[in-house]
Amino acid sequence: MSDVDGMAAKNAEKPNGYKASRLSVAPMLDWTDRHCRYLHRCMSRHVLLYTEMVTTPALVRGGARHLLRFDPAEHPVAVQLGGSDPAELAQAARMAADEGYDEINLNLGCPSDRVQSGRFGAVLMKEPGLVADCISAMIAAQPVEVTVKCRIGVDDQQPADTLPAFIETMRDAGVRRMVIHARKAWLQGLSPRQNRDIPPLDYPLVHAMKRQFPDMHLTLNGGVASLAEAKRHLDAGMDGVMIGRAAYHNPADILLPADAEIYGVAGGCSALQVVDRMRPHIAAHLAAGGRLHSVTRHMLGLFAGRPGARHWRRVLSEQSHRDGAGLDVLDAALAHVAGGEARHVG
Repeated sequence: MSDVDGMAAKNAEKPNGYKASRLSVAPMLDWTDRHCRYLHRCMSRHVLLYTEMVTTPALVRGGARHLLRFDPAEHPVAVQLGGSDPAELAQAARMAADEGYDEINLNLGCPSDRVQSGRFGAVLMKEPGLVADCISAMIAAQPVEVTVKCRIGVDDQQPADTLPAFIETMRDAGVRRMVIHARKAWLQGLSPRQNRDIPPLDYPLVHAMKRQFPDMHLTLNGGVASLAEAKRHLDAGMDGVMIGRAAYHNPADILLPADAEIYGVAGGCSALQVVDRMRPHIAAHLAAGGRLHSVTRHMLGLFAGRPGARHWRRVLSEQSHRDGAGLDVLDAALAHVAGGEARHVG
């Protein structure tokens, strides 16, 4: 049995979403595509993975069902939807359920102008009644659990007042699991990039929400940069922690030890073994006419902090774009880190 078949078999029985979400990798536009998720699944069998946000108009009106495709080895995996029309969201949720996702998440946190103009993302936190209608329609339309990802508030809202009311509204609509980004979103005056860093983090408020709503399964998101930080939030009472950019740029330090340290499951592998596990996936992608860069761009940080990491990144960055680039480029990059990584693992 190949590594790929083995991973698919191990994930055939989908884990309970509540357990899987103890640690998750955030949905990130242009980053957490199917190649990125496959890479992350090669590193952890149990971490919950999310798609990039998929808009309901693209699925329902645009016929872009291909955006929902994923490899069975990715389980447990959630799809994140963006939209504000209850009927369209219900239809999109049915499509996602038919594809076999373990969770359907509604985006209530993205602050970009494009998202606001489509009336979804963080701007919907100003319309909790509409969000409740959307959630109710999604839940009624299909059997997969529906969750939400939100901010602590937007613009001039006072999170200590509005966030508890928002959570209560979501609970009344049928939501039992929420991801809360511990920053406000400023819909005017800050870019999406600035909204990820400038509004101050308010972890105490998110922890207070868990104490106030003990029946809700709450995941903290925002600014968590290491597995040690994630464990501190879990030890302090949070049900789950979601990590974004750190899990993408330095996946080995966060995802390779996660099964043992977060889920108590023995095993694990090295970054070198991850590269070997990726080979069949890359070969299949190339055979289907894909380009090497589509996969290897997600692997640039695999050896971050290890000997040869700079040369690994340089070879992949410079050579994977060229026509005909194949596994030979991966081998050339790997030659710079194999010895040092072996020393690091040993």
